[in-house]
Amino acid sequence: MAPALRLEPYRLPLRRPWRSARGELRERAGWLVIAERDGIRGYGDCAPLPAAGTEPPDRAAERLRHWCQRAAAGDDPRSLLGDLAAESGTPCADAAVETALLDLEARRRGLTLRRLLAGVEVARDAVAVNAMLGAAGRIDPDRVTTLVARGFRVLKLKVGDAPWQQELACVQALAARLPDGHALRLDANGAWGPAGARAFIAGLDGLPIDALEEPLRDPDDAGLVALQQRAGFSLALDESLPGRPRPIDPARLPVRRLVLKPGAIGGPRRTLALARLARAAGREVVLTSLVESAAGLWATAQLAAASGSPLAHGLATGDWLARDLGPAPLPARGRIRLPAAAGSGFEPRQRWGA
Repeated sequence: MAPALRLEPYRLPLRRPWRSARGELRERAGWLVIAERDGIRGYGDCAPLPAAGTEPPDRAAERLRHWCQRAAAGDDPRSLLGDLAAESGTPCADAAVETALLDLEARRRGLTLRRLLAGVEVARDAVAVNAMLGAAGRIDPDRVTTLVARGFRVLKLKVGDAPWQQELACVQALAARLPDGHALRLDANGAWGPAGARAFIAGLDGLPIDALEEPLRDPDDAGLVALQQRAGFSLALDESLPGRPRPIDPARLPVRRLVLKPGAIGGPRRTLALARLARAAGREVVLTSLVESAAGLWATAQLAAASGSPLAHGLATGDWLARDLGPAPLPARGRIRLPAAAGSGFEPRQRWGA
């Protein structure tokens, strides 16, 4: 029996602007994808963000309609999932439909989504997460103390939207407030040329830095190799990763870490396969959200648990939304504990503005 697929559009304002070197977000817009069969529902979230490596919203909308038409024509879940496994130019739409179908399957079989995804591998029941501070130059230093007291061991800063000398001074000041065993994770979003990146990395020497994501505006491999050799911490690929030639061979990547977003990679199964290849090749793996709704955040947290990566993941973004489609996973003591109930853990509110 074919599942019914339907779409519910949404617009969700942020509590405060999400700033990076690539621009500013004040709201998140997309579609809740609902797959239903025999009265059981699975959920996926399509919230395109081209700056993060997804397709534009108009292409996502067209692709979502394609999958809904396929389901309405009677295509069964196996056929749909088989075709969703193929590469496409619409990773966010495909990821949302695949997630909804897998969530439906997990609920029908009485499995958590992480257990369904992990297969024979062990899935974690909780994942560590980093706190998100915002742009380096706009942080109240006392907020670092507050987040450390709440149990976060990795705190993430956006850099690259102000002169690097100014931001470096901010990072140094914030790092001085960290107790032992804590670190800053930095994300430049492709802000710098080679000289600026080299100077910034040199200024971080001796500081408790977990990683620096996307330091180069034009990320050529030779330049990244040279920067990684200079850095005493991991450099990471994030939004530039989906644009690399396929298939991606993690062993040949020029940096130590991969930051994976299912909506930019093309779905939970493809993301999990890449994460496993990367870890087998000695690379570090972090799963992060697209600052999407609770539907997407729950599914990505389940995927992070299935990946087995022990690093802090970028999933503590639920409190950035002023309204949400349902309760989001919220960390306690720097970790998100996942439910034992079947599916992803997402349950929609009857009224999204509630």
